[in-house]
Amino acid sequence: MSRTIFINGRYVPESEAQISIFDRGFLFGDAIYEVSAVIGGRMIDNDLHLDRLERSLRELGIPMPLSRDEILAMQKTLIVRNELDEGVVYLQVTRGSEDRSFDYSDTLEPNFVAFTQVKRLLDTKALKDGVKVGLVDDIRWGRRDIKTTMLLAQVQAKRHVKPKGCAEAWMLQDGFITEGASSTAFIVTQAGKMVTRPNSQATLPGCTRRAVLQVAADHGLQVEERLFTADEAYLAREAFLTSASSLVTPIIEIAGHRIGEGKPGPITRRIQQIYLELALNQGAV
Repeated sequence: MSRTIFINGRYVPESEAQISIFDRGFLFGDAIYEVSAVIGGRMIDNDLHLDRLERSLRELGIPMPLSRDEILAMQKTLIVRNELDEGVVYLQVTRGSEDRSFDYSDTLEPNFVAFTQVKRLLDTKALKDGVKVGLVDDIRWGRRDIKTTMLLAQVQAKRHVKPKGCAEAWMLQDGFITEGASSTAFIVTQAGKMVTRPNSQATLPGCTRRAVLQVAADHGLQVEERLFTADEAYLAREAFLTSASSLVTPIIEIAGHRIGEGKPGPITRRIQQIYLELALNQGAV
């Protein structure tokens, strides 16, 4: 069955979805995106993703292509039309299309594209058994807090660690872990404290990260928002990563160093369970 795609106010079959070759997202990466998880036909943490969508657009001076209510209605329509039970809804807003120039017209209207993607999110091997991550230097631009489509460094990071059996790459800057190529990095110290880097222009403010921090606060789990090094990560009792499509995924090895007992630990398991229960029963839209 062909997917229905949303493009600039219209719902069209996948085979008919077209956008100009002069789109600035295509030519310059002048665009932002968001991804919301869908489980049981319902979106998870979607309000947080729409908050971040608005913020990213505002930081780049791109107008909102639709109101939030209109975007939400469109997302739900795509889920229904594509009969999506489990997977993601992808949103992308570009500055617009016009003849190629580094500068752009002040009156340029954004292009807005959205689609669904079937993806297994629950009961995956990664969630059950954990994953390995590798380390790479962080060579991205300085405004990583804006969720742009400029993802070449992240693509190359994942490709670099893949031959080593790693599902994700954690990135290093000035000796400290910034974040994963497509996730937020967490460690659990030997004292049982969860540690993750604080939000800044150096990292993306993760939506699942925010939800997990709220879970920790509500259930009396200790959290420190601070920088941590690779060496500290190697000595961690546990580690995990978070993102919309990976949820809360345990980490069993970092750059060849076994983490804890080499299997998902109890704190990670507790966070996994509570997050999923809340997301499925209360946090879905």
